[in-house]
Amino acid sequence: MKLDSSVAAVVTGAASGLGAATARALAAQGVKVAVFDIQEEAGPRMAEEIGGIFCRADVLSDDSLDAAFEKARAAHGQERILVNCAGSGNSIKTAYRDKATGEIKQFPSAAFAFILQLNTVGTFRCITRAAAGMLAIDPVEGERGVIINTASVAAQDGQMGQAAYSASKGAIVGMTLPIARDLARDLIRVNSILPGVFDTPLLRGVPENVRTALEASVPNPSRLGNPDEYASLALEMIRNGYFNGECVRLDGAIRMGMR
Repeated sequence: MKLDSSVAAVVTGAASGLGAATARALAAQGVKVAVFDIQEEAGPRMAEEIGGIFCRADVLSDDSLDAAFEKARAAHGQERILVNCAGSGNSIKTAYRDKATGEIKQFPSAAFAFILQLNTVGTFRCITRAAAGMLAIDPVEGERGVIINTASVAAQDGQMGQAAYSASKGAIVGMTLPIARDLARDLIRVNSILPGVFDTPLLRGVPENVRTALEASVPNPSRLGNPDEYASLALEMIRNGYFNGECVRLDGAIRMGMR
């Protein structure tokens, strides 16, 4: 797909981190970008920076997403690109003994379900809406649209305490090919990126010794990933018309250890 001012894009989680880098990269190519996020201060700032539009979008809510897509399309027209970066995680063991009290505890079902709702169902909500909109427009040079999802290396190398997060990201990997097949005849491509440890706001808050250890765990280059590197791969997936139904690790050859 050619990237220019004739193309509109929606990027979820675009107020920071991987989503922000992708929104900037798309806007630099002239693409009209809608910043989907729940951050009502950072989101409008990002939209202003890139000349896009901010749409408050909660991926946990059908109504919120319907309103966000309606606002984006009213401003930019039907999007031909969707990049799903919204999501989060938690770290709770399946069952464990409290170190202070000795009490036996278990992973709360509500906390497990929340992460799957946010990461997996939230991503799917955005996919269905974007795909339905793309079906209503004519193809350009043999394509109606491109959808990119964000999974994680935790989908394959889940660590201790990551049962919910790994399950949610593994589900994104698992649904990528079926969705690509669902939409193939309608000329919509679907791919997913599995990032390793990236320099995002989440990791900027960890202690320096933890950050140093994470950097050292990456074989080559031994550092955290730059969000611009995620954006670069996302743009290649969009541009390359033969890139479809794939789940690609972007991780410096890391294979996550047990903890």
